[in-house]
Amino acid sequence: MAKLDDSRIIELFFARSEQAVKELSAKYGAVCSKVAGNILRHPCDVEECLNDAYLGVWNTIPPQKPERLLAYVCRIVRNISIAKYHALTAAKRNSQYDTALAELEDCFASVDTVESEVAAKELTNAVNGFLATLDQESRVMFVRRYWYADSVTAIAARLKRSENSVSVRLFRMREKLKNYLKKEGYEL
Repeated sequence: MAKLDDSRIIELFFARSEQAVKELSAKYGAVCSKVAGNILRHPCDVEECLNDAYLGVWNTIPPQKPERLLAYVCRIVRNISIAKYHALTAAKRNSQYDTALAELEDCFASVDTVESEVAAKELTNAVNGFLATLDQESRVMFVRRYWYADSVTAIAARLKRSENSVSVRLFRMREKLKNYLKKEGYEL
């Protein structure tokens, strides 16, 4: 059975048809499961997260009409997964996800003080500006590691590179990011 295109799935959400969730799951369920699984690790937590994410999509479309449905859904899955991760591991560590985040700690200022939404948006724009300076493969590495929380092993396999090569490039990109943010006026 052919999968519906994104615009048709969004139309189903606007029509409040339960078929929308089924079509969304059929088309993007595997990707969403991978995003949640990279953060949560336990299949039951991943399944719960996906159900919460589908409900989140149901509750936000309409009024939202995303241009890129996959990115929209992945953002919701990721945000719910991170919230669940923090709830589940307040005193524990999830090695892969914590490792990925720890790698970026030196690139950003401490968030011990309350930061305004404007400052966070400016930082997001600065990181996006940095990503625009990278070649496509480097952007893929960076996003796969720090957005999707893919392991270095998975990234190396995806890009047909050695793990050492990926690790070295990620290290160099973090150093470049720190320098880029310093030039943009951010204190690290």
